[in-house]
Amino acid sequence: MPSMNMLRKGSRRRSVRAEYRATRGVEAEPEVVVPVLDLDEDTELEDGVRSFVADAAAAGMRLDAYLAQAIPEISRARVQLLIEAGQVRVDGAAAKGKQKMRGGEAIEIEGEPHPAPLHAVAEEIPLDILYEDKFLAVVNKPAGMMVHAGAGATDDARNRGTLVNALLFHMAKLSEAGGELRPGIVHRLDKQTSGAIVVAKDDATHRRLGEMFSMRRVTKTYIALLHGTLAKENVTVSLPIARDLVRRTRMTTRRTDGRNAVSHFSVVERLATRYGAFTLVEVRIETGRTHQIRVHAQSLGHPVVGDTLYGAARVIQLVDRREADSSPFDKLRVWNDKQDGSIGLERNFLHAAHLEFAHPHTGKTVAVDAPLPRELEEFLALLRTERV
Repeated sequence: MPSMNMLRKGSRRRSVRAEYRATRGVEAEPEVVVPVLDLDEDTELEDGVRSFVADAAAAGMRLDAYLAQAIPEISRARVQLLIEAGQVRVDGAAAKGKQKMRGGEAIEIEGEPHPAPLHAVAEEIPLDILYEDKFLAVVNKPAGMMVHAGAGATDDARNRGTLVNALLFHMAKLSEAGGELRPGIVHRLDKQTSGAIVVAKDDATHRRLGEMFSMRRVTKTYIALLHGTLAKENVTVSLPIARDLVRRTRMTTRRTDGRNAVSHFSVVERLATRYGAFTLVEVRIETGRTHQIRVHAQSLGHPVVGDTLYGAARVIQLVDRREADSSPFDKLRVWNDKQDGSIGLERNFLHAAHLEFAHPHTGKTVAVDAPLPRELEEFLALLRTERV
């Protein structure tokens, strides 16, 4: 079946990038118009090999860039895997990702991309365990740590420094229901999001926890600092979330085919400072979509502080440009430039502060709180000294 993410036939010659920018009220720059391929209708399939002719508009583009744009359901990383594995041929010859297209070439793609299998390994990394019994554990994940290995780097990079590596070292047994790469992992937190995450030690516990998450029987509460002043004390955002077709590392609420997502924002504190206005909020989520809170905060016009992917400033300047006083705070991940008074945070101000659920075996309530990390406490303290 054709992917739901593909443009309809009558729209295939519109630039996806131009459409993306137009939805944001930004005038689109001239773009190379590349028709989006429907793999079922626009390619010929024989013995597992799909063949088609490159459009004339591909002239001057790199092969990997052209294929990623023409076939949006395959990421550029996966396209490169196909090319490196010799599964792509151009005019009958083995392809190279960097080669320039002329337009009109005969392209053949054999099979599907096959990332090298990864096997998580134990690594001695300190863990902050908030709760543990023989069935499960709740861990306070620090910002900057990935939950499990990804598929976009070298084997060494992918197999080091993740929460899974640390769990394998500290715990004798973890569930295998999530596969060899994700033992024990029931749900995830973004790399730059800290806080409470539950892991399962056996498959039965894993399945029961997974059902509880899918049935929304797990309470997940976050603390976030947003740019600007949230007008109402309580705001609920119910907007679907889908992959951004242009910047594929981002998610968006501007597509109609996204997955349902609900976030409840409640104001904890409003800060009017020399660096502008900020709102400290508590966020309870009913669903667990990728980047959910960050995307919903952006949709409100109040991105999470430090979240440059979704519009937050990398450097926060003094509003009145007066010289800033020297600050006594230790800069673990907080910095204050004494020359121009600018401040910044080297992570997202988003923390999974509370996790609550019925124990999958005993039925007793497990309620765990993860304290706000030192760098976030420091950043808040710094802003509070700059109130106006």
